[in-house]
This record gives sequence, structure tokens and C-alpha cells, in this order.
Amino acid sequence: MDYFISEGYPSAAQKFAAEANIQPRVDDESVQQRVEIRNAIYGGDIQSAIEKINELNPQVLEQNSSLHFALLRLQLVELIRVCVADPTADIMPAIDFATAHLAPRAPTNPEFLEDLERTMALLIFPPDKMAPSLATLLDPSLRKEVAKRVNEALLQSQNERTKAKIFDLVRLRAWSESKAREAERCIPKKIDIGLDPDHNGQNGSQESDSQGTGEGEPMVT
Repeated sequence: MDYFISEGYPSAAQKFAAEANIQPRVDDESVQQRVEIRNAIYGGDIQSAIEKINELNPQVLEQNSSLHFALLRLQLVELIRVCVADPTADIMPAIDFATAHLAPRAPTNPEFLEDLERTMALLIFPPDKMAPSLATLLDPSLRKEVAKRVNEALLQSQNERTKAKIFDLVRLRAWSESKAREAERCIPKKIDIGLDPDHNGQNGSQESDSQGTGEGEPMVT
């Protein structure tokens, strides 16, 4: 259940608790706030996400300059995305934002400076001539990466686990299997841990359930 809580799926956590007949340990308001922040980042509304983070706990960004810079750089990427999509768009909002919010921070960390330089290079090259290292900045995966970091920082500020226990169990299982194979124990070549819906006959029910909750991750575009 802690997977649903840490990843921001309160309804799924409540449903799991009901089906397992256990007492849910869910702070609905806290989880919903993290969900709203995640959705804002996924939607490219970084300013709204920063404001929500500061409303929830101003110290999260005050004490984590790397995360704050990552959010500001993502906000710059979103401004540049508009220019890339429309060659006639005004690039000054992106330049002004970088000058006001990122340039003063860049000299404090070599990685900040490198990230800023790479991001500003997006304004120089047309989309069809961008190097892969630059094109990845415009990929929606960057939003997901930053959202993940934000979620973990918020959980840490609330003295919650930043990783669900299931991840530790999966790593422990992989380690145990590796050690068993090194010791040449008699174990199957492939061990099914029951996560493949095609083998447990629940494919259809799982798909309909996930579509019915309305709590799936929003599409990152």
C-alpha cells in the first residue's frame, strides 16, 4: 500500500486497504497536494508547481538548491519549447527569465552553468539539427524526472519513505537470485514473480480497474 501512497495514488491506496482489510495510513490532503504538484509539472506549468511547493513547505526548495535550479531550468525549457514550436515566437521571455532566475545561480555550481548553457543552446539550433543531447531536454521524460525528484523531496520533508518498500523487496529478490545462480543452485532459468498479467488471467480486470479509478498519471506531452 505504501507504493500507492508514496507515488501519489490515494484512491488506489484506500481501495487496497479495504480489500486487504487493513487500516489505511493515508493523509489524503498531503497526498493530494503532491498529486497536484506532479500534475502541474507533467503539464508544463512549472510556476504553479513551484508556488504549490512553497505553500506546502517553503524549506523544500530553500534547502535544496539543486532541485530548485532543476525546476527553474525546466521552466526555461517550457518557455523555449514555445519558440521551438513556432519560429516566429518572441524569444525574449525565455532570455529574460534565464537572465533573472538562472544566470545568478549558475556560477555557484559548475553543473548549473553547464545545464544553463545546454538549455540556452536550444534557441540556436532548429529542431531538425539539434544534437541528441539537446533534443532530450525537450522530451517529456525531463518533466517526469523532475517530478520524481520533487515527490521524493516532499516525502522526505514529511518524514515519509521516499521509496516504497516493494522496490527494496524487488532488489532483494534479484540479489538473492543472483547469489543462488553464482552458487550454482538448482533454480529455474526464469522465475516468474507473478507480475505478468498474461500469466495470471487478470489482464482484462486490471485494465478496466485502472481506467475506472481516474487516478492514472496524466499524459506528458
